[in-house]
Amino acid sequence: MATHFVPLDKVWALMPRLARLDSGDTDVVRSTIEEFSEKVDLDEDSILNKQSIIDACFSKESVKQIIQAFEAEGSKEGNEWITPILKRLKESSPTALKINLRSIREARNQTLGDCLKKEFRITVNIMRSTISIDAFEGVRALTIAKDNCPRWNPATLDEVDDEKIKLVFKPLEDDLELRIPETEENRWEGKAETSGFASVRG
Repeated sequence: MATHFVPLDKVWALMPRLARLDSGDTDVVRSTIEEFSEKVDLDEDSILNKQSIIDACFSKESVKQIIQAFEAEGSKEGNEWITPILKRLKESSPTALKINLRSIREARNQTLGDCLKKEFRITVNIMRSTISIDAFEGVRALTIAKDNCPRWNPATLDEVDDEKIKLVFKPLEDDLELRIPETEENRWEGKAETSGFASVRG
């Protein structure tokens, strides 16, 4: 997930610089970070060296196709690193996998505010067991009974109703929707030198 590596001793100088920026332009932010960042030499086994395979597998249309793509890649010599990924995917709730894939795909064209509102809706609807009790079943299996054998319902990807998945993304009652300040009047007008950044090291 990281785009830059900034050593700890430079982070304290970077934070106030970012706080003083008068622009939210990504190029300006990136160039500022790059003043403090350092190049990282990847280990041979780094997951970043597998990026092309990961991208190819996750570019598939559905969760089922993604798993099939990883199975195909995992059968090739040198791709043993895929085994634990496949294991985790196959052990996960089929409903949760479909919810997550849709949420990630939608986020490509959403603002941060849109994503936060959406994730809040998903969380509330999951906790309400709107379409499944898998969240509670996962807690039971991992932390209560500790049998590590969750009984997902539905148990397979093919059994998950895609129309029901849509229900998890539906807006909540108006008084429950997540409120995020989005206007200029909510913008912080403080200065870095008078903020927590000025004293955080002391």
